[in-house]
Amino acid sequence: MLGIIDVGGGMRGSFTAGIYDYLNGQGVQPFGYLIGVSAGSGNMVSYLAGQRGRNLRFYLDYAFRREYMSMHNMLRTGSYINLDYPYTFLSGPGGEDPVDLDAFNQSSARYEAVVTDAATGDPVYYDKELLREGNFDVIKASCAVPGACQPYPVLGKPGFDGGVADPVPYKRAFEQGCDRIVLLLTRPAGYLRPPLEHQEVLEKALRRWPNSYGALLRRPARYNRDVAAVKELEKEGKALIIAPADIGGMATLTKDKEAVERLYHMGYEQGPRLMEFVERD
Repeated sequence: MLGIIDVGGGMRGSFTAGIYDYLNGQGVQPFGYLIGVSAGSGNMVSYLAGQRGRNLRFYLDYAFRREYMSMHNMLRTGSYINLDYPYTFLSGPGGEDPVDLDAFNQSSARYEAVVTDAATGDPVYYDKELLREGNFDVIKASCAVPGACQPYPVLGKPGFDGGVADPVPYKRAFEQGCDRIVLLLTRPAGYLRPPLEHQEVLEKALRRWPNSYGALLRRPARYNRDVAAVKELEKEGKALIIAPADIGGMATLTKDKEAVERLYHMGYEQGPRLMEFVERD
């Protein structure tokens, strides 16, 4: 089974949005298993629903609205990102730009989103059944960046960004039956994540969630180790890594439309390379 992993990356997710739009434009969905982290979990839903161009609207339009990301939100709620805005008011049934739930649910592919259990700091993997009726709490939790967001509850359990606990869930993909994987990164493939910055600030922000803070401290080493492992699998023909050559200094929450469009087109241009791997025996 062929799997695909999308590690997310906030606004850098426009890169993978371009890849998915290429695939949708070709009418291709070759993956038996898809697993998304943070923004990657949301991008995958639009892809499985066949809604070409939908993700780009979020990166180029909606993300620039005050209701989505702003200091106004932070001062009012303690979360810079109002996760209900993109994933309920925009994406939910009757929303401004809803997910095509019929198409999403008709897909036979398995889908999982990674969430970090705020209390334990461990990864939790939620499947598409919870999203079937248009409740996207799983994606909200997977996108709840520590320090920028309060944890978001899923089935009563507070959750943080899935990338805290399992930033590159390639092991999960193989455990679920994949024999080959495509790994979508939103930083250059040679990037090494440095030790956590602003530790004192984040430790204070996460004082109620010490295990999540511990997982956050371990994330750089785990990300670097796991990307290195997938590079070895790539040499064996069991994996393909697709990553932008340059992100122009774009951070997770950078609001820069020109940079967003540039990353989107970089991703789109990687489509043929992905298809070459897909078609390889």
